[in-house]
Amino acid sequence: MKGTTFNHFERCRLRDLTKTHLGRLLATVVLATTLASPTVADINLVFGTYAADKPTATVKKYKSFLHYLGQEMTSILGERVKIRMKIAKDYETGIDHLANGIVDFARFGPASYISVRDRNNGVQIIAMESIGGKKRFKGIIAVHAESSFQTLSDLKRQSFAFGDQLSTIGRYLAQSHLIDAGVTSHELSGYDYLERHDRVGAAVGAGRFTAGALKQSTFDEMVEAGVPIKILYEFENVTKPWIAASDMGPEIRDAMRKAMLNTTDPAILSDIANDGFLDGSDADYDFIREAIRHSKMF
Repeated sequence: MKGTTFNHFERCRLRDLTKTHLGRLLATVVLATTLASPTVADINLVFGTYAADKPTATVKKYKSFLHYLGQEMTSILGERVKIRMKIAKDYETGIDHLANGIVDFARFGPASYISVRDRNNGVQIIAMESIGGKKRFKGIIAVHAESSFQTLSDLKRQSFAFGDQLSTIGRYLAQSHLIDAGVTSHELSGYDYLERHDRVGAAVGAGRFTAGALKQSTFDEMVEAGVPIKILYEFENVTKPWIAASDMGPEIRDAMRKAMLNTTDPAILSDIANDGFLDGSDADYDFIREAIRHSKMF
């Protein structure tokens, strides 16, 4: 039997039909592949904190570590993690941001952690900062370098500079220890809240207040810079927690915790937590809760 023959018109039509069929087949394959293997989006996280010191110093403090943390989480999760920073103008705004999920995680002082947990008990501690392998460090009540005062009770009828009204060291713990020394707001000649630790140190050094409460690291920096202040009294504080918002997925939270707990390089940690991080729990902050209650007597 002889093979079928096609004239020129039939051959062109067959060729066009073949091209159309192949085109449709290719489009179907591409669509199926796309549906089966969707493009993986970046994991974009927002880190929140408030400016306890100058905002420019706050940005400088966190920038390198957050970049490193994103890289480590990328390695753990197998997806690119990008972290940007959102600095609140004050403690209350920072607390709002985490409680309402505007930021994904944050580094707060203990009193701010307690406040945000009271508002949203779904937030969780990722890790706590370590100082010498411990969860405690010192707060300072400072006076002018030429002051003759020796004890907290000497501050009766004197003026006092506090930090932010929600500050652990700058308000609650300082007021609790003043109360124990018999010094309440009624015994002081005056007091004010200056919002930031560096402002407290500067005000005491300038003689505008007799004494003030600030954290150890800011005190050390200001003394090194020549601000004339010295220690009158030291008291214990618990280290800062890093806190996940209530809607952060457990896989992301666990990856962040793993990255933080495994970080030991001093060059990476120098501006954040010189001795790395430790596991933490809500119970670590119970004595701060007691100080907050006690300070109501101030």
